[in-house]
Amino acid sequence: MPGEGTKTDMERIGLFSEMEYITVGDKYVSHFDRPFNEAASKKKQMLPGGSKEMSDLQAGYFEPRFVRIFEGEGYANLNQMRRKHMMQEAKKNLGKAFLPPNGDKKSCGVGSYYGTIGGPVPFFSAQSKPREKYEAPGKNLYTSPGKKGTGYGYANVTIGKQFTHSADVYDAPKLNYKKESEEHHRLLKGGPFKLNLYPREYFDTNPYFSEKSLPPIKKAEKKEVLPSPFKPSSPGKKAGGMKAGTFDPYPSHSADPYSAKSEKPSKAAKVFHPPGGPKSRPIESVMTLNVKRALNMKNYKTASIPSF
Repeated sequence: MPGEGTKTDMERIGLFSEMEYITVGDKYVSHFDRPFNEAASKKKQMLPGGSKEMSDLQAGYFEPRFVRIFEGEGYANLNQMRRKHMMQEAKKNLGKAFLPPNGDKKSCGVGSYYGTIGGPVPFFSAQSKPREKYEAPGKNLYTSPGKKGTGYGYANVTIGKQFTHSADVYDAPKLNYKKESEEHHRLLKGGPFKLNLYPREYFDTNPYFSEKSLPPIKKAEKKEVLPSPFKPSSPGKKAGGMKAGTFDPYPSHSADPYSAKSEKPSKAAKVFHPPGGPKSRPIESVMTLNVKRALNMKNYKTASIPSF
């Protein structure tokens, strides 16, 4: 618009004059140094008398004189007042107090109906009901009673027959070994092989000594060094399941066995068998022997388990 360029900013905003600055020229004070309540540190302040402590003196209370709650009333007996109240309530009754005709009846045992309202129930009666006559069944099959005993050390108590006694020599393994040794020495021919050499003390003084002359010293052969390594004219042929990769054809098949079969010894020639050691016999354990001694025909019903 024309003429706006000549107006000042204040005229353009619509104010009469520019706002004044309150703190122009004041000294800067940091907000850390400013007091919280500046008026509290200037001029006279209100000084109260302080808090009063509770005590037996009248100064500890707000009133100038101690005032009682109940003052001038008479003494009242609580028990006497309770009895008067009960007598006033009893006057309101029209007659005497209700009393039951009889006391409670007590039962005289389990299953007794004494003192009940309904009385006995016939369904729960203990009287026996009529039953049919009992007929005994037929007799069982009688057999011979079982034989007593466990079978260990007692005769004729098992199902089968008793084993017959067979005599056994006490030193049977020792005697058998002696007979086999004598038979072995009888088959030997001649005595043991002995050398007829002059006896010497322990070992030779020089274990490397020999009476034979030493062989001549062999000279080491010098191998000729080839100037260049050997190179084949063509690469090697790969084996393809035929004779393509070999210099010569495969050899002809031979029916000879790989190793010569050993001839079976004739029945006339005796084969040497080493003698066997003494043969062992079955031995019962210590627990089995203790069971046999602790359990017998007389106490097998009352005997307890032994603790080992």
